[in-house]
Amino acid sequence: MCSRRSTAPGTEIAARLDPATRGLVVTAPGDPPRSLGEVDVVLPLLHGAYGEDGTLQGLLEMAGARYAGAGVFASAAGMDKEYMKLLFAARGLPVGRYVVVRDRDWRPPGPDSATAVTPERKRVLDDIAELGWPVFVKPARGGSSIGTTRVPDPGELEEAIEVAREHDPKVLVEAAVPGIEIECAVLEGVAGGPPDASVPAQVLVGGDSEFYDFQAKYLEADTAMAIPPPIPADAIAEVRRLACAAFDALSCEGLARVDFFYTPDGKIVLNEINTMPGMTSASAFPMMWEATGLPLPELMDRIIQTALGKRPGLR
Repeated sequence: MCSRRSTAPGTEIAARLDPATRGLVVTAPGDPPRSLGEVDVVLPLLHGAYGEDGTLQGLLEMAGARYAGAGVFASAAGMDKEYMKLLFAARGLPVGRYVVVRDRDWRPPGPDSATAVTPERKRVLDDIAELGWPVFVKPARGGSSIGTTRVPDPGELEEAIEVAREHDPKVLVEAAVPGIEIECAVLEGVAGGPPDASVPAQVLVGGDSEFYDFQAKYLEADTAMAIPPPIPADAIAEVRRLACAAFDALSCEGLARVDFFYTPDGKIVLNEINTMPGMTSASAFPMMWEATGLPLPELMDRIIQTALGKRPGLR
C-alpha cells in the first residue's frame, strides 16, 4: 500500500490506461504525475451515477486495479431498475407490476411537446392507470429515494413524473405493494461457493414519512430495523433464498442488499437490489450481518479478501 501524504487542494487520483503502464496516479497542480504505488484493492464505497452503475468499475478494470463489489455488468443492471426487474423476471423471481416511462414517449420532439398528449403519452398514462392507486414514481437509475414520489391519484401523476425526470430521463412507475419492507444482506460465497444471506430485517419507518424516503432513511432518528423481522420462520428462509437468487440473477459479486415486500397474505415480492449498500454503523447491511454472527471487522475482512481473490482487469 502507498504511504499517506498530505495533499494540496486540487489533488486527484487518476487512472493510467496504457496497458503497459496502467495503474493509478496522483496528479496535483504544479507537480508531475506520480504513481500512487502498489494498490491492493479499491473499495468503491460510492452511491449513485458513476459510482455504482458500472462506470467506475469499468475504469478500475481498465486501470488493472482489483476492487470490491459487483462488476461492470451487475453494477449497471443493478442501477437500472427496468433491466434489473427484467432479469429477475427472466429467472422466475416474484417482482411487482411497473411501467417504464421513456423520454421519447413522454416528451417527443416538437414546439408543443411540453403539453402535447400524444398517442405515446396516452398509452403510457393508460398503462399506469391499470396499475391502480397509489403508485410510486422514481428515476429508473437513481437511489436513496431521491426524486421518488408516492402518488395517490391521477391528478398528481404528471407532476411526479416531471420530478423524477429531473434526475433521469427514464422513469419507473411501480404499483404499490401492501405490507412491510424487508431487507436481506448477501455476500459472495467463500472459495467459489454459493452466496450467503444474512438474517433479514424489517424497516421501521420513522417520523411522519408515508414511505421509506430520503428523510426517513437518513434524517429521522427513530427509523430503525427489527432483526429478525416479525414474519414466520419459513418466510424468513424464503427471503434468504430469494436474496441469493437475485444476487445470482445479476451475476453479482462481493456484496449486495436485496429489498422485498412481505404482504398481509404472506406473499414475498422482490423489489430491488443494491450492489453497493451503505456501510455506516447505522446502515442495515452491517447490522444484519452483526445479527447473523459476522461483526463489522470480520465483515470488512471478508469483503476485502473476496476482492483480493479477483483477477485484475477484465473479470
